[in-house]
Amino acid sequence: MKTDTIILPIHPIHVNKILSGEKIYEYRKRIPLDIRYIVVYATAPIKKIVALIEIDMIIKGSPKIVWEKTQSHSGISNDFFRQYFSDNKNAYAIRFKSVLKLEKPMPLTCMDHPRAPQSYVYVDKSFNELKVLLKVL
Repeated sequence: MKTDTIILPIHPIHVNKILSGEKIYEYRKRIPLDIRYIVVYATAPIKKIVALIEIDMIIKGSPKIVWEKTQSHSGISNDFFRQYFSDNKNAYAIRFKSVLKLEKPMPLTCMDHPRAPQSYVYVDKSFNELKVLLKVL
């Protein structure tokens, strides 16, 4: 079932910057433009759901344009950004409206997902159901 919420795997280094407020953009080579919420899955070694994000907007453009618009709150270096998008004509920057940290990180199995997605996967629950299920702060 397609909804407006996805599970997005993010490396723990970037998750920490998101939770601290240093990073308000997440970059992707591909992302659906109709999503409103993200369930943040911190990849290894954490391997848990750690936050819910409400999306403010998604910026799409050439890597150069996207970097110019987002670099001040990117949480990454220009070199890292350029390397990530080195062979891509388009870049996507997901701007966060709000980040809700979970009271306690939870396994994906609590959402009936046996393993982490490679890029993203849609969630079949509403944002309000997720907030209750995941016990966000």
